[in-house]
Amino acid sequence: MALTKADLTQARTQMVEWQLRRREISDRRVLEAFLEVPRHEFVLPEHVAEAYEDHPLPIGEGQTISQPYMVAVMTEALRLQEEEKVLEVGTGSGYQTAILAWLARHVYTIEKYASLNARAQENLRRLEIRNVTCLVGDGSQGYQEAAPYEGILVTAAAPRVPQMLSDQLAEGGRLVIPVGEIYSQELLLVEKHEGRLSQKTINYCRFVPLTGKYGWGGNQVN
Repeated sequence: MALTKADLTQARTQMVEWQLRRREISDRRVLEAFLEVPRHEFVLPEHVAEAYEDHPLPIGEGQTISQPYMVAVMTEALRLQEEEKVLEVGTGSGYQTAILAWLARHVYTIEKYASLNARAQENLRRLEIRNVTCLVGDGSQGYQEAAPYEGILVTAAAPRVPQMLSDQLAEGGRLVIPVGEIYSQELLLVEKHEGRLSQKTINYCRFVPLTGKYGWGGNQVN
């Protein structure tokens, strides 16, 4: 039996309560964003019934839409303000993008796969989310044309923090990125103060690998 709009709204409300609020996601604006952005609009049709469950889902090209809790952890760590500009590396289906767009002034998002970029743009357009610029390219190099950014969020795992990304952080900016081995990483928060970088571990995680020049398999890793 097909889920109704009311069913999906209830499932989203329960997701926020049980998966986020009760697991210590406390930022009011972040919780509001998760209530407002319909995750079921960003999953493949065959996975709509699972859209608000506590696990990742495949979206094609070997990529996934992340577990809601992990999206919330990464988003909360960025501490975004309404006037800030964000760079997202790894658009995927556009769900994390939509959450960031709800919280920030503008989001620049880069996706390796043109097919996913096109689908994400359609998802965002359908929901009338307009403060996003979608790009296709090597996200490990960031997007210098719009730098610096108050927030940078990387949704794939890197062998180490790419210098190109930390260079594109604004003073006081925050970078959230999974770093480590292919199958096991630390989720890091990197902050820039007076031109210097500090970092701390948020938690442990497992993401698909970041590819490109400064990702896995790149000809330069720094």
